[in-house]
Parts: sequence; structure tokens; C-alpha cells
Amino acid sequence: MKSSKRKVILTGGGTVGHVMLNKLLIPSFQNNNVEPVYIGSKNGIEKEIISSTSIRYRNISSGKLRRYISFENLKDIFKVTKGIFDARKILKKEKPELVFSKGGFVSVPVVLAAKTLKIPVYIHESDLTPGLANKISTKFATKCYVTFKKTMDYLPKEKTEYLGPVIREELMSGNRKKGYELSGFNAEKPIIMFMGGSLGSKSINEFVRENIDTLTQKFQVIHLCGKDNIDESLTHHKDYIQFEFVRDELAHFINISDIVIGRSGANAIYELLLNKKPMILIPLPLTQSRGDQLENAQYFLEQGYAKVIQEENLTLQNFNTAVIDINDSRHDIIMNMKNYTGGFKPDTLVSKLLNEEEV
Repeated sequence: MKSSKRKVILTGGGTVGHVMLNKLLIPSFQNNNVEPVYIGSKNGIEKEIISSTSIRYRNISSGKLRRYISFENLKDIFKVTKGIFDARKILKKEKPELVFSKGGFVSVPVVLAAKTLKIPVYIHESDLTPGLANKISTKFATKCYVTFKKTMDYLPKEKTEYLGPVIREELMSGNRKKGYELSGFNAEKPIIMFMGGSLGSKSINEFVRENIDTLTQKFQVIHLCGKDNIDESLTHHKDYIQFEFVRDELAHFINISDIVIGRSGANAIYELLLNKKPMILIPLPLTQSRGDQLENAQYFLEQGYAKVIQEENLTLQNFNTAVIDINDSRHDIIMNMKNYTGGFKPDTLVSKLLNEEEV
């Protein structure tokens, strides 16, 4: 018989993408009288993000998963092992119905601990190809939900289900008039928005600022430059506005933007797709990632949703060419986006998870 106080464990960390879906699910669980409890690392970005919610946060020891040989791997074996015991202790105390993991290295000890306690584990993979953490975790999971249909080629088909991207309704309700008011811009000149993620992108920031005079001759520029990356010398530059990051304003800024330029994390690019917004993607190179953003960007290029510029080729000439290509094919790009029918709301996934455990 299940406890009258229903609980679930959420886990995932290391990047914003490994946390945001979990954060979106929290209100839905609470509306179903289920208490979500978060397990993350002691100092990871997940702790900062989840601290803004009302749920309890429990931390465990965690090590980094590396694909290359390093002495640090030996030390991290002990950290991961300790993390498993930390997680087991928490799980035995909380007695959750299930564990939902978004990936990242901190999730692996939680998944392994849940398996030893026969607690069902559900995983979500956003990227085209699964990360190392989810590759390991899927072996012990009940089911893995994916954003890209093609991801099913890389995971056991009997335990993989296609869901598509999460639909953040607040991002679908941008208001043009509000966007103009917040930015101080107008409809007289095209608006482009640069997004570099919560921490910003050094290469994108440098490109914008090195070419700001040329860019603002043709465009009004919204620049989301990341934490601690404001350039005070450009505060009053005409047709340019910069923010470390935005929350409620984002939907309105997306609404008024003619083109959005940024990285190719799966969550962000699908949000632009759902908003029917043409984009120029500048994926993280292999020197800074495992290649997931390169794969995501290539897929969006092939589907006719975006243009792509590799970071090493980010020049004003190549940027202008991409803008011209988008303007020439804007109708086709938007039609391709309109033909996309995937996506799920947080409430839908929560109902699915809870119903899985009632079957």
C-alpha cells in the first residue's frame, strides 16, 4: 500500500538544460498532491536554480563523467560511489514512488541507488544523441523519454518513448506591444536577438560588440549576454539593449524578433521552433562540448528550421550571408515550422509518470 503522502525524486544537473524541465514539472506534481524532492550536487547550478522554488533540496557527493583517460577519473570513482550511498540514504528516508532524471553526472548515483532499492526510474533526454550520463542511466531505467525521434536509434527501443519538446506556455504568449515597450524599440527597423545562455557566450558576445556599429545600421539589437557580462561602455548605444538574462520579458522579446541568434541547446532551439521564429545557430564546437550542439544544429538545418554558422566561421560576412538566406527563404522556414506538430505540456508528462506507477 502506498504512503498517503506521495513523493517523487527529481534529479539532474551540471547545466541549465539538465534542470529546467525538472523545474517546470514541480508545480504540476504539487497540483497533483505529490511532493517533489530534488537531489543534486552540493555546489552545482541545479542548487541555484531549484533554490528559487519551494521544494526541498538534498545534496550528494558526485564526480564528473569523462570520456577520456585522466587521473581525476580515479578520484571520481570514489565520489560517485559515495554519491550512491548518499542517494540510497535519502531514497530510503523519502520513499518516493519514482525517480525522474534529466541527466548530467549528478544523476547517475541517484539512478543507481534507485535501482538497488527497486524504485522505478524515468529519464528524459533532450539532445539528438544521449549524453554519457543518460547512456549509463538508461540501462537501469524503466523508460526514457526523448525530444528527437532520431534519438530512439541510440537507445533500447523497448524502453524509449518519443515525446518531443516541452511546451512552455508562458513563452508562447509574447505580446508585440509589450516587447516594444520593454526594449524601447519599434517596427521601423528589423529586430534581432542574440542569446548566449545563462552564463553567456564569449564568442557571441565578442562578435556582437566588435560589430555593434555595423549591426545597428541595419538592425535593432537585443543582446542577452549572460551573468556578469554587461559592457557598461555600450549602455547608451543607439538601437542596442543588453541584459545579463531575462525571465518574463523573454516571450515578448521573442515575439518582436525577426531572427534569433544563439547556441543550439535542444531546449532553446525547440522553444524557438514552437514560436515559429527563424534562427541562426552557432553550436558549441567540439573543443567545448561532446558534439551534441553540432548534431542538434545540423538536424535543424536539415529540417529547414535554421541556418548554421560554425563558431570558427563566425564573421560579419558569414553572418550577413545567413541573414540574407533567412530573409530570402523566410516563408519556407516558417511553413516548415508550422508543419511541426510535436511537443508536450508539463502537466501531460506528470500525468503520464503518475499513471505509469498506478498501472
